[in-house]
This record gives sequence, structure tokens and C-alpha cells, in this order.
Amino acid sequence: MRRITRGLLALGLVTGGLWASTQGANQLEIFSWWTTGGEAAGLFKLYDLYREQHPGVEIINSVVAGGAGSNAKAVLKTRMLGGDPPDSFQVHMGRELIDTWVVTGFMEPIDFLYEEEGWTEVFPEGVLELLQFEGHYYSVPANIHRANVLWYNKPLFERLGLTPPRTFEEFFQVAEALKAEGITPLALGDSGIWASTHLFETVLIGVLGAEGYKGLWTGETDWNGPGVREALEVMSRMLDYVNSDHAARSWDQANDLVIQGQAGMTIMGDWVDADNLAKGFEDAGWAPAPGNAGIYDALSDTFGLPKNAPHRENVIDWLRLIGSKEGQEAFNPLKGSICARTDCDPSLFGPYLQWAMERWQEDTIVPSLAHGAAASEPWVAAINDVMTLFVTNRDVDQAQRLLAQACVDAGVCAR
Repeated sequence: MRRITRGLLALGLVTGGLWASTQGANQLEIFSWWTTGGEAAGLFKLYDLYREQHPGVEIINSVVAGGAGSNAKAVLKTRMLGGDPPDSFQVHMGRELIDTWVVTGFMEPIDFLYEEEGWTEVFPEGVLELLQFEGHYYSVPANIHRANVLWYNKPLFERLGLTPPRTFEEFFQVAEALKAEGITPLALGDSGIWASTHLFETVLIGVLGAEGYKGLWTGETDWNGPGVREALEVMSRMLDYVNSDHAARSWDQANDLVIQGQAGMTIMGDWVDADNLAKGFEDAGWAPAPGNAGIYDALSDTFGLPKNAPHRENVIDWLRLIGSKEGQEAFNPLKGSICARTDCDPSLFGPYLQWAMERWQEDTIVPSLAHGAAASEPWVAAINDVMTLFVTNRDVDQAQRLLAQACVDAGVCAR
């Protein structure tokens, strides 16, 4: 364990908190990738509440920064496979949770918590379905995020007489207007391999619509079809308008370009709202990504109970807090997400999140690709590789062929 930790420190992956063997001590180790302003603020608020309820427990904050969790997931796998599980860890609801950790036998079912806390009455049916495997619950959702949001610099748009684009045609018109003023139209930060995939999934939704997009993950929509090709062509055009240093920036550094007025727009999840809040930026505008109106591209961060967790009873108390109304109302306004529960008080949330809460009730819900809800981790990794290559060479034929093959390799599409 010490050897692994030293190695990771040498790689610069560990940014806060350290893990160590906590067997025997009255502790609670929470493993996550929440390190940026709003993420950390929400997490620490939960820790404060936990300490109030359980003052004798020492919390070990094990975090691994970067890559929307890709770095953390790699470290987590090393620990889990090595028989050194943290007490609880952040994992996305859906295929990432089920395929990676439940089917493989690493998690305890927690049906007793759902019965004791009445969670089947307060979490929406669609969310409950994604937390189950063979009729048993395996994690507790802390939040709901929306991935398909276009964020823009409102004063800049007002000065130039622009309105947020609703379609891809309007997007390219706005992009040309911004470019003519010497402003980067679309900020992108894909130093993490996932960010290009994130942008592409909003384009897929915009081109295919909700049902066509959902069909990609069941084999009902053809990856070799004209819709996917059109999405790749639109994506290629959009890349003509991104910042030249996108490969060196993270998503929040790309958002800095919008905050500073050096870029007009960015397409990212609603954790941008928390980033803006943490940076004191109050002039952000938001709208569905082009072609995404009426569709809520959703993901959720959840926590579960690993088998052989060193402090099982402390984890159960942590999970009770995560799923409680008090915990979700304290955590989500800071994190930049909405409650997974349906009974939270909207007045506790800012303007963007109140808008998101309304859309959550009315929009068609689709699962996020880049954030683990739509596809298994190996499939997501394969698509990440395709998009990394595509951003560099813009070869539509090659990208579509590789995407179709990835579906075959995932066991969803026929050869």
C-alpha cells in the first residue's frame, strides 16, 4: 500500500487527503474525485454534518484529482483488486456502478437502508432502476447533474446582440459573429480525455433526438447510420471554433475563458454553475445545448458499501446522510446539482438549479455517455479513444467505423 501511494504521489495524482490502512480505528474513509471549488465545498459540507452527528469518527478524505474521475477510477481499481477497499467511494449511477462493481461481486446490497429510510418513496422510479441489479439496491444517489448545457457570457452576448443558439445552424451563426470580434466562440478543455466525448454526446442528442440517442446503447440505433455520420460532421465543424490550446486545458480552465470574456460559450455539465459560484462569476447565461431542448442528459454521483469495508457501521451512517433530505439540501446547492430526492426545497437553490429542477420534472431523461450512465466503462473508454483521435484528424469515415466496432466489442451490436 505504501509503495502504491508513493508511486501515485510521484505522478502528482493525489491532491488532498491520504489513504492508509484504517482498520481498527474509529474512522471513515471517503474516496472521490471532488477537488474543484464547488465539488470540494459540497463534500466538506457533508463532512461537517457527519461530524455533528458522529463526533467520535475521524473522516479520511481520499481524493484523486483530474479527468472527471478517470484518474480516481484507476486508483480505485488498484485498491479494490488488491483487497484494500475504501469505506465508501464515488461512483456514477448506471452502467459504471452495475457493470464495474456489482456484477463483479465487490459490493454489498443495501436494501435494508432503502426500507428503513423510505427511499423508494422519495427517489424517482427512473433513478431507482439504475441503482438496482437483480432486484437489489447497491448505492445511494447524492445528486442529479445535467450534462447538456450551453453556458455563455451574458454581458458579451448582450453587447454583441446575440442570443444563445437553439439549433446547430444558429450555433454556427453565433460562432461566426464571435469570431468576427476576435473572440473564441467555443471554449473546450479536453486535457481530460472525457471532455471531447462529453461534447460529442450533446451533438449526438441534438442530431438523433432522445429516442435515437438512447437506441445507441441498446443496438436499436445504427452506429453505421446517417445520424451518427451527421453528428460527426457537426462535431468536426464545431471544432473549427474552439480555442487552440484546448488539449492543454481542463474543463474549468476552459470555463475561465468564458468568465474572462475571451470565449463566448462552453458546452459542459452543470458543475459549471458551482465553478462560477466558487469564482464569484454571476454573469453566466445558460440554455440547452443546440438541438437539446426538452431533453435532460442525466448523471448521478452515488456512494455504496464495498464488501469488507473497514468501518462498515460508519459507512452505513454515511449512506443515511447522503440519502437524507438534510444531506441533499446541504450538499447540492454548493455542488451545482439538484437533489435526487423529489422533496427538496427549491428556495434553497440558485436560479440555474431552480431551472434545472423544473426541467428534471418535464424533460425526457436520457443517460450520459461520458459520465457512466449509458455504457459500460470499457465501451466508454473505447469511445474516448475514438474521440481523441477524431479531434486530431477529423476523419469522419474512420471515426464512424471505430464507433460501430466499439458497439460490437461491447456485445450490444451484431457484427
